[in-house]
Amino acid sequence: MIISALNSANQQFVNNLNGITQELNTDELNISSGVDMRNLSDNPDQVSSLLQVRAQLSATQQVSTNLGIVTTEVNTGQSSLQSAVQLFDQVQTLAAEGATGTQTASANSGLATQIQSIEQQMVGLANTQVNGRYIFAGDSDQTQPYIFDSTQTDPVSAYQGSDSTRVALTANGTTFPIALTAQQIFDSSDPTTNVFTSINNLVTALNNNDQTGVETAQSALSGVATYLNEQLAFYGNAQDNMQAATTQAQTQTTQLQTQIGNLQDTDMTAAITDMTQTQTQEQAALGAEAAIPRQTLFDYLA
Repeated sequence: MIISALNSANQQFVNNLNGITQELNTDELNISSGVDMRNLSDNPDQVSSLLQVRAQLSATQQVSTNLGIVTTEVNTGQSSLQSAVQLFDQVQTLAAEGATGTQTASANSGLATQIQSIEQQMVGLANTQVNGRYIFAGDSDQTQPYIFDSTQTDPVSAYQGSDSTRVALTANGTTFPIALTAQQIFDSSDPTTNVFTSINNLVTALNNNDQTGVETAQSALSGVATYLNEQLAFYGNAQDNMQAATTQAQTQTTQLQTQIGNLQDTDMTAAITDMTQTQTQEQAALGAEAAIPRQTLFDYLA
C-alpha cells in the first residue's frame, strides 16, 4: 500500500496539474499528427460512422479499379469494331467493282481473293485479346471465338465462345452492359445482317464469275454495313457510360475521404485554442502554487 506524503490540498493540486499536462500533450499530438481519433476509445461516439464511411470508401475504390480494367477492354472493343467497319467499307468498294459487269473471270477471282483476305482480317478482329482474354468470346473468354481456314468452302468456323453476361458496376450500385460477342457482331443469326455470310456469298459469286450472284450479294452489303455500325454504336455508348461511372466513382471517393477527415482529423483551430487555454491554466496554477506561503518546523519553534 502506497501512502502519499502530501496533504489533501497538495494532492489535489498535483492531480489537477497532471490533468493539465496530459491535456497539453494530447493537444500537441493532435496538432503534430493532424489526427484527432487515433484509437477507437478517443471518440467512441464517432466509431460506427467512421467504420461505415471507411467501408464505403474501400468499396468505391475497388469500383474505380475495376472500371479502369474494364475501360481498356471497352476501348479496345470500340477500336476493333471501328477497324471492322473500315474493312467492310473496302468489301463494298471491291463488290461494286465486281458488280459493274465489265470484269473478266480472272479479275473477279482476284477480287474474291482480296475480299477473302479481308474476311480473314475480320476473323482476327473477332479474336481480339486484352490481357489474355478474348473480349468477344462472351463468358468463355479463354476460348478463341473463330478459326479461319481458307481451304474450306466456308473458311470461318462455327462460333466457339458463349453468351456474354459481362456488366460494369457503378459506385451507386447500378450496372450496365459492356460487351457483345463476336457472334452478335459478325455472325448474326439473321443472314441479312451476318458479316461472314455476306462476304462468303460475294466471294462464291466472284469465284464462279456469276454476275447475277455478284450483283445480289453486292446489294445486300448495305444492310450488313448498317448493322455493323449499330454494333460499333454499342461500344460508343459503353465508353460514355464508362466515363460517367469513372467520374462518379472519383467524385464519391473525394466526398468519402472528406467525411473521414471530418470524423478523425484534428480541428486545428479548436486544438490550438484549447492548447493555448490549457497553457494559460498551467501557468496560472504554477503561479498560484508558488505564491503560497511556505512554513517549516523552525517557523513554529521561533
